[in-house]
Amino acid sequence: MLKDLRVIEVAQLAPSSVGGHLADLGAEVIKVESGPVGDGVRVGGFQAVGGPDGPAFMHLRWNRGKKSICLDLRTDVGRAAFLDLAKEADVVIEGLRSGYLEWLGIGPEVLAEVNPKLVFCGISGYGAGGPYSSLGSGGPVFDGYAGLRDVELPDDAPTRGMAGGTAPTIGMYAMGAYGAMAVLAAVHEARNTGRGRSVEVSGVDVTASWIPDQIDATLNVGRTVQRPGWLPDGRLPDWPRLEAYRTKDGGAILFVAHVEKFWRTFCRAVGREELADVDLMTIDEGTVERGEYVWSQLREIFATRTRAEWMEIFQQHDIAGGPVNTVADLIVDPHFTARRNTYRSTVRGVDLDLMVSPVRAAGEEFAPAPAPELGADTRDVLATIAGYDETAIQAADATPASTQVGTDADRTSNNPVKEHA
Repeated sequence: MLKDLRVIEVAQLAPSSVGGHLADLGAEVIKVESGPVGDGVRVGGFQAVGGPDGPAFMHLRWNRGKKSICLDLRTDVGRAAFLDLAKEADVVIEGLRSGYLEWLGIGPEVLAEVNPKLVFCGISGYGAGGPYSSLGSGGPVFDGYAGLRDVELPDDAPTRGMAGGTAPTIGMYAMGAYGAMAVLAAVHEARNTGRGRSVEVSGVDVTASWIPDQIDATLNVGRTVQRPGWLPDGRLPDWPRLEAYRTKDGGAILFVAHVEKFWRTFCRAVGREELADVDLMTIDEGTVERGEYVWSQLREIFATRTRAEWMEIFQQHDIAGGPVNTVADLIVDPHFTARRNTYRSTVRGVDLDLMVSPVRAAGEEFAPAPAPELGADTRDVLATIAGYDETAIQAADATPASTQVGTDADRTSNNPVKEHA
């Protein structure tokens, strides 16, 4: 769907997901890297595919379908090549600490001069302004900043997890989707007006906005009143109808029968119609007792069948709810497999089953090109897009000697991106 969109990306780690979302939708994303490793996400994570130096799964996800070129942006020739590519692009993504490209002298203002229609997207941890903007950051920091991460502080040295916990970070994965949305909105405007625009997304802003009910309510203490029909602790009086229950096989089910029709259908299906007559709506002196009674009954009922059996009952009788899965449960869940959530890719001789994009395009099978080797497309991109001849290509190509294809020129082993990031 985005096959006519050309994106130049200078990004590391989580910000690479902005270009990743766009590439999944068909955009041509040219990733500018440097140094012996390139984007650190290539080797980030506990598991390596195909050998100890193999790529990380996060790299295979966020950098799939992209082209990789190596330029040393600290040099005049590297910066000139970058600007020559930007002239022919729709979007430039800066996915490092805010202000990196400006620090190099090729920031948004310079880019706008060479290409007035260009959209610039800056995505960073702390953003371009504020007292923390110069700090390095990462996914757990975003969630800790926004109050979304339950940080463990044990007295003894921890034996599991890192950064105070084991939960996946919300902001690290959400920021890329917001960045891609911002880019597409700005591109839409630029194509209508002929003028580009700079947009900015920060990990901490995304995470702080993730649960608006909580932050908006805290911002407005004293300006609201309790809505009738709710308990003082913030729950509805019929809370047992919207709760998790253990199943016979040790699994769990989420029961979502807050809607009256689901609740009465459930009670009929399990032969406990009398439960539907228990008043779970009135708030009075007996509210707590009635709620706890229904909860105890539901707890016993759900313990009589396995999770799979309950899912069959939910489907047969149109009862709202769903299984509580581990990751191992998820990948064999019949709904997960029926929706064709994976595709097959071969990486370094290893056949892998990987997650598809959650965006499904009618009439298209998701089959992206694998994440590129470092600098694999440098020569082709400089020749076909920038129009460079062989001499100009050799001058600009900063692909490390160990990963070069088709040239034996010596290359720098420094990483200017990491130096600033």
